[in-house]
Amino acid sequence: MNSTSINDSFVLIYESWFLPIDVITNVCILIGIILALVFFIFILHDKTCHTVPMLLVGNSCFIGIIFGIVMYAMNLFKLLNDVQQNVYRDFFCNCRGYLGYATCSILNFSYFLQAMYRYVRVVYPNRLFYQTAKFQLLLIVLTWLFGIFYPFHFLFTGEILYDIRNQICQLPLHLSFSIIYMANFAYMTPVALTFIVYMKLVYYVKKMGKRITPANVLSRAKKDLQMVQRTVVLVSILIIYCLPYAVFIFLSFIITIPTYHFRISYVFIDASYLFVMIILFQFTDPLKTSIKRKFLRPQNDIAPTVIATIIS
Repeated sequence: MNSTSINDSFVLIYESWFLPIDVITNVCILIGIILALVFFIFILHDKTCHTVPMLLVGNSCFIGIIFGIVMYAMNLFKLLNDVQQNVYRDFFCNCRGYLGYATCSILNFSYFLQAMYRYVRVVYPNRLFYQTAKFQLLLIVLTWLFGIFYPFHFLFTGEILYDIRNQICQLPLHLSFSIIYMANFAYMTPVALTFIVYMKLVYYVKKMGKRITPANVLSRAKKDLQMVQRTVVLVSILIIYCLPYAVFIFLSFIITIPTYHFRISYVFIDASYLFVMIILFQFTDPLKTSIKRKFLRPQNDIAPTVIATIIS
C-alpha cells in the first residue's frame, strides 16, 4: 500500500486492488463498445433490419456506443491516475460526469421506447401513425433532447465535484434535490415506466385469451409480449447491477457511506454494460440472423467446392 500526500491535512491511500479492477472494467467496457458498434453497423447496412422495431434497437445500440465511450473515458482517467498515483482533475472531468448522467438516461429510455412500441402494436393496432418510423423517430429525438438537457443544471452550477479517492467527477452522494432529481430521471422513471408497460401488456394479452380473438391476432400479441419480456430482462439486469449505486444513494441519506463507494458501484455498472450488449444480441432475432448469415455464408460456399474436388 502506497500513499501520496495532497496537503498537510489529507493523505490519499492507494489500495492494491485499484489497478486490477481498473484493468478488468476497462476491458469489459471496450469489448462492450466493440459489440455495440458491430451490431449498429449490421442494423445500418442490412436491409432486412430496416424495420421500425430494429430502428428502436439501433437507437439502443447507438446510445450504447456513446455511453460505453463515456464510461471508458472515465475508467481510463481513473486508471492513469492510479498508475501514476496522482491526483489530477483534467479539463473534461465535469463534462464526463455530465455525459454519464445524460447517456444513462437516454439508454434507459431507449428500452422504454421498445416496450412502448410493442404495447401500442397490441393494444392500439388500428392507430397506424403511432407505429410509423416517423413517429418513433420523433420519440427518439425527444428522449435524446431530454437526456441532453436535464443534467445541464449540474454542469453549470458546479455541483459535479472531483472525488479524489474515487478518481471521478460525480454529484456527491448525500440527501439533496440534485441526487434525487438525477436518480429519478436517469434511472427510476424509465425503468418504472418499462415495467408498467410490461404489466399492462400482460394483463391485456390475458384478457385477449379469455375473449374470442382471431388466432393470428392473439399470436402476434403473444409475440409482442415476448419481445417486451426480453426488454424487461435487459432492464432487470440493469437494476441488479445498478443496485449497489442505488443502495449507496439511499444509505448516504442516513449514514456515512464507504470511502470507495463510486469505485465499488462502477465495477457492477461496467460489467452490466458488457452483459447487456451480449443479451441484446441474443434477444434480437433479426440482428442475430443477419450476423449469422454474414459469417456463415463463406463456409456454406466452400463446402460444396471441397466435396466436388474430392469426388473429381
